[in-house]
Amino acid sequence: MTTDDAPGEDFAQLLARLKDEYGVNDSHIASAIGVSVSTVNTWVHRKRQPRPDALHKLAARYPKFTADEIFAAAGRKTLGPLSPSAEERLLELFRGLTAEQQEIKELELRALNEHNRSTLS
Repeated sequence: MTTDDAPGEDFAQLLARLKDEYGVNDSHIASAIGVSVSTVNTWVHRKRQPRPDALHKLAARYPKFTADEIFAAAGRKTLGPLSPSAEERLLELFRGLTAEQQEIKELELRALNEHNRSTLS
């Protein structure tokens, strides 16, 4: 099912559909993605939003719901995939930098990653 089928759906609503579709409860979801039942309960009751890693685990464990659909319902941007070829291209570019440039790029990437953790999680 796509988000077009449920416009404006929030994460709690998506979880309700997921539970219905798969015949699972909060405990099953928690166990499947490695979080506590109380964590899932905070999502169900709209007290907190899940972190990106939990969203990815939901998409992997419950494939009838895409990562894009899950992230959208949680009000999050989907993190970009990194294919092996893209990883190799980036590594090759990185290897072409001086040690000082590599250090600067690493700091920039850490800052972007931290920004994503704070704003997307």
